[in-house]
Amino acid sequence: MKHAAVFLRWLAAGVATLTVGVWLITGAHRGWTQTSVPIEKLDEVTGLTWRDYQKRFRPGVDFLATGLVIAGGLAGLGWTLGRRHPV
Repeated sequence: MKHAAVFLRWLAAGVATLTVGVWLITGAHRGWTQTSVPIEKLDEVTGLTWRDYQKRFRPGVDFLATGLVIAGGLAGLGWTLGRRHPV
């Protein structure tokens, strides 16, 4: 049982690190997760700007919170399994 607890703790650390790393590398977007990003474009003939959308995944704080809650759950489970029970 001790090995499972240690594995779960390491897995929790890996999930938390990966979640924060992906969130930071992709721009640390502090809003909700987006699957398309607005791009401003200029019409060459009229000179007017218009908004087009590009498909791109930008993880937001909901992505960050979900990953950290999962990591916390794994760490808590590992802590619970690692406790010694008096006989």
